[in-house]
Amino acid sequence: MASNTQNSPLLDHDIEVAVSESRASSSPTTSRSSSTGGWRSALYLIAVGFAERFAFYGVSSNLITFLSGPLGQSTATAAVNVNTWSGAASLLPLLGAAVADSYLGRYRTILLSTLLYILGLCLLTFSALLPSLSGSYCQESSEFTSCYSQLQVIFFFFSLYLVAFGQGGSRPCFQAFGADQFDGQDPEECKARSSFFNWWYFGICSGALVTRLVSSYIQDNVSWVMGFGLLCIVMILGLFVLLLGTRTYRYSIIGDGQSPLVRIVKVFVAAFRNWRTSSTSEPRGNLHHPSSEQFKFLNKALLAPDSDDLKEDMKLCTVFEVEEAKVVLSLVPIWSTCLVFAIVLAQMSTFFTKQGATLDRSVMGGLNIPAASLQSFTSLIIILLIPFYDRVFVPMASAFTRKPSGITTLQRIGTGIFLSVISMVIAASVEKKRLKTAEKYALVDLPSVTIPMSVWWLVPQYLLIGVSDVFAMVGLQEFFYDQVPNELRSVGVALYISIFGAGNFLSSFLISAIEQATGGTGRDSWFSNNLNRAHLDYFYCLLAGLSAVELAVFMYFAKSYRYRSGGTI
Repeated sequence: MASNTQNSPLLDHDIEVAVSESRASSSPTTSRSSSTGGWRSALYLIAVGFAERFAFYGVSSNLITFLSGPLGQSTATAAVNVNTWSGAASLLPLLGAAVADSYLGRYRTILLSTLLYILGLCLLTFSALLPSLSGSYCQESSEFTSCYSQLQVIFFFFSLYLVAFGQGGSRPCFQAFGADQFDGQDPEECKARSSFFNWWYFGICSGALVTRLVSSYIQDNVSWVMGFGLLCIVMILGLFVLLLGTRTYRYSIIGDGQSPLVRIVKVFVAAFRNWRTSSTSEPRGNLHHPSSEQFKFLNKALLAPDSDDLKEDMKLCTVFEVEEAKVVLSLVPIWSTCLVFAIVLAQMSTFFTKQGATLDRSVMGGLNIPAASLQSFTSLIIILLIPFYDRVFVPMASAFTRKPSGITTLQRIGTGIFLSVISMVIAASVEKKRLKTAEKYALVDLPSVTIPMSVWWLVPQYLLIGVSDVFAMVGLQEFFYDQVPNELRSVGVALYISIFGAGNFLSSFLISAIEQATGGTGRDSWFSNNLNRAHLDYFYCLLAGLSAVELAVFMYFAKSYRYRSGGTI
């Protein structure tokens, strides 16, 4: 046996890959039987995803209204706080995914995170009730009115970030756990798994649509306490559905207790440590992955050190760990060239909503619809288009491309980015018309007066954002799940989510920088509290330009990307 090992240079690599894949994607025989997994289990998780997104968007969609209303923050400050919270909520899944893949497993992480999520929503509901319980009085200033004491504001943000931590653990695991219910080695289940990503997004967008219509109306017209309380009740129902499907799920074997992210960092540290070591040194194994020809500097992590210390040798990276790091590193160009797309999406729950609040929102019977409910048009177009995409577009495209998915995931993402450019151009045009209307009716210095322009003018930009989501968002989900090693599936989903976390932070930075550059004594910034003197049209034009540049760079990297599964752009 010893001689066989020495004579087979691929054995080390093959064993490591086999062990890793069996650990992450295999489970006891019963877990792959016909009685577990498949669409039945996935439907439970899609239902829970509906509840989770109902709760999350019930908070985020109208958060800028709460911050600039009861909390009394300025428009720019409220937008920055919304983006910062959304950014944190989108980056925390990296932590949740690492815990799931290395220690607790996806199901346990979902369960514990959901409990934390519910606690955060309960405290958020209580924080909205605090001013009335304490008998606080609203303090008015020249720009805004605040009904919260400083301590109550701190408690509100504590509750808000507790919600972010809860969804940070559950969000990446829901999707990865749902995809785990389909065997990637079986051709039929592999095709069903690709379809699952479409229907998963359909489910969570349905949750977003319902909450934008229902909870936003309750928050604006009944009470914030009841609006937040409804989110808590729906999340409790989601927990019940999750537990209901426990016996039907397929479970992956938990990792070895070492964080996948730690392993990847270890490879970079080892490569840096050995960067002066002669490349003629004998590496421990051979690299036979498509990414092996890329990032060859990481091969230095395989070189044996001069020291004969056994402890030092135990710290050496394995061939699989180097391959793992290379695969993740190959995703960085795609990740970074989607950040402006994330900045564009961040405007939907901030400045789009503030625009809508200035327009005529009356419908039949004199009812005023909440400005945040306009985001439901985005969810609605997604819900309508995803079945069309899955059942009509994919078969038609497959007939020409001979690809099961119709077009590749990178082509799908690129199409979504292109549509986001058009949405920003339209948004800038509509905003320019809004400003001219305010000037025409001498309402420039009367920000509290409704501008005689229908809120339906904003619908096209919401619809185009929704269409871009069908392409880019679903494409990103499938791409980052499929292109990482099996052990890193939750981390892959978290990487996709982190695009929007980084995008929200970049949006906050961009808004703060522009506010400082364009504002000042005697000047109205692009984000003036009086939107009639602001210039959101300039901001949208800037985003359209940045998105166009991003699309060109994305296409460059996409053409050179080599899929793990062998696809091409």
